[in-house]
Amino acid sequence: MPATIREVARKADVSVATVSRVLNGSDSVRPATREHVLETAQALQYIPNETARSLSQKQTRTVGVLLPDMHGQFFAQVIQGIEEQAQAQNYHVLVSSSHSEEEEARTMIRAMLGRVDGLVIMWPKSRVPFLSETIPKGLPTILLNAPAVEGASFALNFDNRRGARNVVRHLIEHGHRRIAMLAGASENHDARERLAGYRSALEEADLAADDDYVIGGDFTRESGYEAARRVLALSPSPTALFAANDSMAIGALRGLQEEDVRVPDDLALAGFDDIPTARFMMPGLTTAHVPMRRLGERAFEHLLAVLSGEAPDDGGAETLATELIRRTSCGCPPS
Repeated sequence: MPATIREVARKADVSVATVSRVLNGSDSVRPATREHVLETAQALQYIPNETARSLSQKQTRTVGVLLPDMHGQFFAQVIQGIEEQAQAQNYHVLVSSSHSEEEEARTMIRAMLGRVDGLVIMWPKSRVPFLSETIPKGLPTILLNAPAVEGASFALNFDNRRGARNVVRHLIEHGHRRIAMLAGASENHDARERLAGYRSALEEADLAADDDYVIGGDFTRESGYEAARRVLALSPSPTALFAANDSMAIGALRGLQEEDVRVPDDLALAGFDDIPTARFMMPGLTTAHVPMRRLGERAFEHLLAVLSGEAPDDGGAETLATELIRRTSCGCPPS
């Protein structure tokens, strides 16, 4: 049997009215009390009656979206995909950013309880068990760019490994044998998959996967810019650089140009994501296109299917294909 509001009140040692005010978002409750009540409700896996009714009758017609960040072209495309589908179905969207911190994500999820029919969560880190501890049972939840976990209705991912392998294969087809990689953070799920794809392509071509050729970054332009000099300091010098996302590739391009390194004549360059800016770079950035807006669209479509009872809430998964985009930064002729 699910916990009741009275059980939450008794466990938290507060009145039922206080629990009700917390769950309804009232400002009349002290912050410490609010947090204590929310933690107690979470521990008891309590879903407010308002949420239970909305899940069956869709009264709120609102979905919550939790992203690690809300800046940058990637996240803007994902949000746009969700919002377009939501508007078409007369749903509202509540968007929040957790900045990739677990405690902030817990707080954001708790704050949405009782206000949304379901959740779309992009959690970039490989550690996801805390989500199954935080998401209330019975609340439809779609995970983006993360492995499926208990408590989630569905997981949506890009085919990061194949996409990275295809980019590196393309660099090899251009004759490159010393290919460095600017990788993302080690705890990031996408970064791990793209690194695995890089190594797989080298192995298939019988090329050494030298760990010294893998330089850490954090998916920002700044980390790409700072990595440029480290790439140039490698010995023997690489002839190509694969960055795990376009932002780092763009930062690296700026750093290389400041060192009078010509791309692609002196060093070929490729990225991953195909953000809108990539095609307007000089040279244009060769990259793996990922359907960012489609990721958002599919997330809402899956969530709506669960809410309407058209899809089971059983933890399924879907992988979206990537596409190699050839531009001049790798040495391809202008199209």
